[in-house]
Amino acid sequence: MEHLAISVRRATPADAEALAQLVNDAYAIEKTFLDGDRTSADEIAEMVSGGRGAFLVLEMAGGLAAAVYVEARGHAGYFGMLSVRPGLQGMGLGKRLVRIAEALAEATGAREMTLRIVSLREELGRWYRSLGYREVGTTPFDHRALKRPAHFVDMAKDLCSVAVGAEARLGAA
Repeated sequence: MEHLAISVRRATPADAEALAQLVNDAYAIEKTFLDGDRTSADEIAEMVSGGRGAFLVLEMAGGLAAAVYVEARGHAGYFGMLSVRPGLQGMGLGKRLVRIAEALAEATGAREMTLRIVSLREELGRWYRSLGYREVGTTPFDHRALKRPAHFVDMAKDLCSVAVGAEARLGAA
């Protein structure tokens, strides 16, 4: 098996093509209800250099293994485009990146983490609920052509600060 990196790094504009390929490969299942690819190198390049958020990537010999887009939105963090190379799914890489995204959001003062999934991806809802996320609403899916009706399911998770609890205990000592 190829060697996985042990650290996560922030993507650069030079990663746009490889990131777009990773995201499109990971989201290929959505072609059953969406027209076209999930993203493009141009969209990824804009997200990487736009300054609103960052893509975090996990590398392996021969390319990217996994990635996630993370953004601060006031008192909430947001993540999206969580992508794991299809041959590596089920190895805990997605869960690892979700935990890193949550820690990053919490470090910037976020009190909750949010995400959005397409209603037709019921398996994702189950997976995110297993990580402590809950459904908090819906949003119309109106930004891309659909082959079947769908909407977004908005999910959130309260971020409880382990670090704050540790600091309180240390201060009391």
